[in-house]
Amino acid sequence: MKKMTIALSIAGLFACGAAPAFSQSSAPNDAQIAGIVVTANTVDIDAGKLAEKMSGNKEVKAFAKQMVTDHTGVNKQATALVKKLKVTPEDSDTSKSLKEGGDANMAKLKGLKGKEFDSAYIAHEVTYHQAVIDALDKTLIPNAKNAELKATLEKVRPAFVAHLEHAKHLQSSMK
Repeated sequence: MKKMTIALSIAGLFACGAAPAFSQSSAPNDAQIAGIVVTANTVDIDAGKLAEKMSGNKEVKAFAKQMVTDHTGVNKQATALVKKLKVTPEDSDTSKSLKEGGDANMAKLKGLKGKEFDSAYIAHEVTYHQAVIDALDKTLIPNAKNAELKATLEKVRPAFVAHLEHAKHLQSSMK
């Protein structure tokens, strides 16, 4: 397999706003792709649940609730598919980095309140959804070998695009 770099920028990892890139030394296999998808959704579900509790902005709360609902649905689809295909999701450098980035984002968000929290949460959602779309387009969809897995990734992509646009809209309205 040719060497492939997966560059996902995860906002909110550091106070300065810089986001590290991380790589996987080779193209992910279907089990790793499943692991990446489940981890990416779980990271956003956790952030959404936190935002539902901590935000005082009704639009941010509604967006967070939608993230929890939609990403839980995608995880259910992914879990059902991997069960059907008898594939066990595997950890990879990418899924581990996503988890670490999600944990760092949660730690940062837990230290914020009010408008600072809302702004940081939405900024992260913009960057995170763009990174996931880039990963879908450049790595996950092209490397999925199983036709059903590839079709599922293609089917959920428009939801990630809609989430990105919604987050951008919220971000611009908060300025």
